[in-house]
Amino acid sequence: MKNFLRTFAGFLLAILLIFCVFWLVFPKAGNRFSGEKRTVITQKKIKYAALGDSLTEGVGDATTQGGFVPLFAKAIENGTGSSVTSQNFGKAGDTSTQIYNRMLKQKKITKGLKKADVITLTVGGNDLMKVLRDNVTKLSTMSEKDFVKPEAAYQKRVKKLLDTIRQDNPKAQIYVLGIYNPFYINFPEMTVMQNVVDSWNKSTESTVSKEKNTYFVPINDLLYKGTGTQAVESDSTSSESVANNLLYTGDHFHPNNTGYQIMADAVYASYKEVNR
Repeated sequence: MKNFLRTFAGFLLAILLIFCVFWLVFPKAGNRFSGEKRTVITQKKIKYAALGDSLTEGVGDATTQGGFVPLFAKAIENGTGSSVTSQNFGKAGDTSTQIYNRMLKQKKITKGLKKADVITLTVGGNDLMKVLRDNVTKLSTMSEKDFVKPEAAYQKRVKKLLDTIRQDNPKAQIYVLGIYNPFYINFPEMTVMQNVVDSWNKSTESTVSKEKNTYFVPINDLLYKGTGTQAVESDSTSSESVANNLLYTGDHFHPNNTGYQIMADAVYASYKEVNR
């Protein structure tokens, strides 16, 4: 009997040890944003500052209300019952360097970012376009290698932007939106552009992941193919071409109202997961 009890006790001990190992190696599923880097917004009055380029300004928004910015603010209000006061510091055409310089020079931006509970940042599209403009004479022969050094330099500027924001505001939740490929529908054979956009987004996501309480929001897969193509009549000929129905028909580059709603939904989905 004693031998049996010893064997049984040993068996139970082994089971307990195995259970403890599994508990440590495979912790309970939970919020993927949980941990020391995460803070949750609980107040009923939220201050929101939007910083960035034309996507923040809202170019292509037929309502001229500011693109995804007011839509995201309204989603927070509808989803949480909190009131949101927003400030839009977007400026069309700005590269990461120009956004950074504006942030330093304009006191209203510095003040708005310092007091914000939530910050969104749209950046990168104009940096990528600058690479294309700087190499306009050899566009047809450019390869992905031509974007490697500009990408590395861009990531340093993104980190500098985020670090500067953090100097005055260590607690705000920052959501950095990725870039998208507006040329895919008309030029699907330009695989270099799609690969470059994917690469820049992956690098930005990696940069953002190293920052406290900062989150990357991918939008390329949501926008670059549209929700199905639509036929449009060309201005120069009577023939028809196709267009991305999530982009503004005035330039086929910036999102239209539906595109901005999709962006707002993506940012709010991330916000909701962080603050649940």
